[in-house]
Amino acid sequence: MKRHFLIALILLISNKILAQTPLTYLNSQGEKHLAGEFDLNILRTDTAFQSWYAESEKLFQLSGKNTDWKKNLEDTEVEIFIGTWCGDSKRWVPQFVKLWNELGLSEDQLKFTALYDGEEQYKQGPNGEEKGMLIHRVPTFIFKENDQEYSRIVEFPVNDLETDLAQIALGYASEPNYRAATYLLELFDSEPLDSIYRNVQSHFNQVYQRVGKEKELNTLGYLFETSDRLPQALLTYEINSVIFPYSPRVLNSYAEALTKNNQKDRAIEVFKRVVALEPTLESAIAKLKELEEEVKENEN
Repeated sequence: MKRHFLIALILLISNKILAQTPLTYLNSQGEKHLAGEFDLNILRTDTAFQSWYAESEKLFQLSGKNTDWKKNLEDTEVEIFIGTWCGDSKRWVPQFVKLWNELGLSEDQLKFTALYDGEEQYKQGPNGEEKGMLIHRVPTFIFKENDQEYSRIVEFPVNDLETDLAQIALGYASEPNYRAATYLLELFDSEPLDSIYRNVQSHFNQVYQRVGKEKELNTLGYLFETSDRLPQALLTYEINSVIFPYSPRVLNSYAEALTKNNQKDRAIEVFKRVVALEPTLESAIAKLKELEEEVKENEN
């Protein structure tokens, strides 16, 4: 009986230790990072993270303005998706936590999930924690009440953290950053591709009105491409190439995706545009030559 009790106790302690041990990995630069759900204290205590956490935390100071709005957040849970490899995550997550604490809100209301930075699992969690959450930038702060999202902050505040949080608490949140990417994410999540293509001009107009810099949709396209959503990536890149027709970076991403989809003739056309705009881009020159040789061999 005593032996069984000891075994049960050992298993209980082991499971508790495992539950408290976050998943870590080394990226291509040999840097240690987190993946999956983790306890905030790992950022404060692990030597791989504590330095940047402490430095960023110092950057935030309450403005001294009225904060009576904080009571509206007492039943709110915030899911925070971060990349411990990401500069914006390193900057804004510690400041957000400090603001939350100085308002007298509980850290138990905050849930943290770290995403990978590698090509194979770019901005994905080890157990697909990001699926269905429309995550395309980190950090993303998702505000929920009764398990229903009612607002979010994407990558960085629209105004400043305190103002954005006050607006969220009062029900007048600013529209999050990256409106074009968000539009496409929601569109792909709600409609099949054939339906989207039937109304592609209308969707293009919506994206065009919302888009910021070329990197917004290029990053989104890469996210789709590395998460087995190549058709969505192709449409995203194509839209971006129409909006930014003279960007070698945009066109190169589109051409690479076309190559991956075995659309060699179209890829050649786009790579030629890339080389015309950027004659010294060796990767595009090499890929263009390779594709032209493949097409020629197939014709013979």
